[in-house]
Amino acid sequence: MVRTLPPLTALRAFEAAARNLSFRAAADELNVTHSAVSHQIKALETDLGVKLFNRTTRRVELTSAGQQYFPVLREALDRIGRETEKLRGTRAAGVLTVQVYVTIAMRWLLPRLAAFRRIAPDIEVRLSTTFRDWEYEREGIDVGLVLANRYDSDLHYRILFRGELFPVCSPDLLHGANALRQPEDLARVPLLSVYTAPGHWDRWLRNVGLADLPRDTSLQFDTYILALEAAIAGEGVALTNAPFVGPDLRAGRLVRPFEATVAQEGAWYIVCDDGRQDEPKIKRFSDWLAAQIASDPDIPS
Repeated sequence: MVRTLPPLTALRAFEAAARNLSFRAAADELNVTHSAVSHQIKALETDLGVKLFNRTTRRVELTSAGQQYFPVLREALDRIGRETEKLRGTRAAGVLTVQVYVTIAMRWLLPRLAAFRRIAPDIEVRLSTTFRDWEYEREGIDVGLVLANRYDSDLHYRILFRGELFPVCSPDLLHGANALRQPEDLARVPLLSVYTAPGHWDRWLRNVGLADLPRDTSLQFDTYILALEAAIAGEGVALTNAPFVGPDLRAGRLVRPFEATVAQEGAWYIVCDDGRQDEPKIKRFSDWLAAQIASDPDIPS
């Protein structure tokens, strides 16, 4: 079968721009010019016959077609990358490939990795991000940070923490004639939803006795990080987990309009193939990660 695929350079430019929601950040990542990224995405949109981004003077946003295309393309490129690393022998003693949900990677793990590098300079850490927080990809991965509520017998699970979901929004939504003052006021604002984690708003609203509240969930995202960025921009109210938003709450970019929380289904674990948990590089990283979480005041004990 002859495949009529778009050029790989255009696909990589789109994936980087969609993940960063920025052509400039994509250009920096790919080591090309901003205009090159813009040209590649324009060519891809022409090839596909659909618009992938809405462009404004200050930011870019994925269209519905872009939202549909991005997770499929990202997963395909991630799988290619993992299989390539597997062929290159990345299970060497000094290389640790960590699969991590993209929101945890960007909002919690990355600022702490320098500390691990100081205590383990002999280990080369490679991050493989995923937009699904519950899915562990075994091929080419040493360990993964996953949200699990079911367990595979051939995997080893070490619990890290149990999550709690609560709403956050821009402080601007707490002021003015339509300010959020009580949970019932959520009927007046968009509820920013993560469509890869369905049912979270249902659970939280049931928990506060508002299961039948009219709601606007027209803004949906494939990761918490995009929902949180929309919340910071004042687009609505997002549900989130404590590790994702500690710095934003302290800096005042986000606030908690209501204190009610609901337990996240399952728990967060560090996972590896059963029998590998005592490999030195895996054990050192797991022990360090568990210690980091235990000392983090943002994470419920």
